[in-house]
Amino acid sequence: MLKPRELIAGLNPYHSPITSRAGLSLDLNESMAGCSPRVLARLRSLSAAELSMYPQREVGERRIANFLNIGPEQVLLTNGIDEALSLLFTSYLAAGDELLFADPTFVMYPMLGKALGAQVVRLQSGEDLALPVADLLARVSPRTRVIAIANPNNPTGLAASRSDLLRIAEAAPDAAVLIDEAYFEFCGETLIPDLALHPNLFVARTFSKAYGLAGLRLGVLTGAAEQIGYLRRFGLPFNVNAAALACVEEALADQAFVRDHVAQVKEGRKRLAQLFNELGLHFWPSQTNFVLVRIRASARAFEESMQRRGVLVRDCSASPGCEGCVRITVGTPRQMDGVLQAIREVIAEARR
Repeated sequence: MLKPRELIAGLNPYHSPITSRAGLSLDLNESMAGCSPRVLARLRSLSAAELSMYPQREVGERRIANFLNIGPEQVLLTNGIDEALSLLFTSYLAAGDELLFADPTFVMYPMLGKALGAQVVRLQSGEDLALPVADLLARVSPRTRVIAIANPNNPTGLAASRSDLLRIAEAAPDAAVLIDEAYFEFCGETLIPDLALHPNLFVARTFSKAYGLAGLRLGVLTGAAEQIGYLRRFGLPFNVNAAALACVEEALADQAFVRDHVAQVKEGRKRLAQLFNELGLHFWPSQTNFVLVRIRASARAFEESMQRRGVLVRDCSASPGCEGCVRITVGTPRQMDGVLQAIREVIAEARR
């Protein structure tokens, strides 16, 4: 009887986090502003010929490299950051090697590590949920082969300092150190300029958040040219679709759209923070497009009550250290008017 590898058979399946689209989707950290009108116009202009031919990923990589001010040999375009993680982990992790990260963080890290037979080393952040830099430095060993850090982090929204992240990279020269900058645009701090001095450093970006292109699945992995070259050796040649590649130029060109969206998100974060302070709820200062808040009542009950009011939020209680916490994506200014009112009503209802 045919059976998969034991490691695969023993994995818990990763189910899509999409539970419903019946309401305002503030549960998946998507852009509620949509994408740039210039991108939409380019999509609508796609010809039958463009869609009938295999895509040229290298053209998009040159454009992004120029935008990031690095060499095209340092850029690998992927089918979302998820594929970038899979390529990187597979390249550097073998059975028995150590994958090191701190909880709570992106759920794909441990899943990929387990699938490869790596020893998954999970450190728990303190009550403030900040990256435990000292603990990470102390836990680096000769067996450490990959260190994964989302910065800013998901689901906390917190960002570690550039100096702390570089200390970690310098402490583990024989490990691939991934800095997942999916929410860079809302934070503004990046380690891409540091790639030249740290050959074990990788920085990932995405077009899913600030650019509003989650449906096109376009991720970016950057690193030293030699290391990116290794990933190209077994990466799929046509992994990024033609529609996504066609939109890269317009997406990068319309930085005014990105700036306006980021400014609206920051204002929405501020409004959420003011409301949570008013209601006496603990929350974490976010550098992303969402805010994590601890609900005194049941997080699951809060999620369900918000859904009844047409707003979808994410119960994060299953993430280590996030018991009773809910993650709320920031919507547009008009959407946030209704969201804030819904939160007030749900909290008042729970306290009654």
